[in-house]
Amino acid sequence: MIVLIGYMGSGKSTVGKVLAKQLEMDFIDFDNYIEAKENRSIPEIFKQKGEVYFRNKETQYLGELLDENPNVVVSLGGGTPCFGTNMQTIVEASPNVFYLKLSVDKLISRLKPEKAYRPLIKDIADADLSEFIRKHLFERNFYYMQAPHIVNVVNQTPEELAAEVSEKLS
Repeated sequence: MIVLIGYMGSGKSTVGKVLAKQLEMDFIDFDNYIEAKENRSIPEIFKQKGEVYFRNKETQYLGELLDENPNVVVSLGGGTPCFGTNMQTIVEASPNVFYLKLSVDKLISRLKPEKAYRPLIKDIADADLSEFIRKHLFERNFYYMQAPHIVNVVNQTPEELAAEVSEKLS
């Protein structure tokens, strides 16, 4: 199992799909997995049930996913590793956990056009996005940095990033 973690907009799903194809493995986007289990979109879950409900379900489904799918590439949601014992569960499930690390500026340029689809930032003014992401990354970095592998994303293509991950597999 290969697990990709990182902040929203870091390219986990895009790189994960390429990597899975290169390695002839299945790919699971954890957000899609949750949406299928809940029969509604993540923004709908946040709106109807709130973040606490979402995070509790996320932890439940994470355990299921990691137990049931040993030969897959998984991209997790940006917040998944940062709640409860999720990061410990992830690292215990696989030695192949990769943190896709981007600069705040690169994250802003990727996230600004997608704000409407991102529940945590949809209501944040563009002028405040940098401060929000910096603060959020500071809080989440403790968890992300527990990944056995860190990939610094600069200007690599998804294919180049997938190749970099492949070279570091245990």
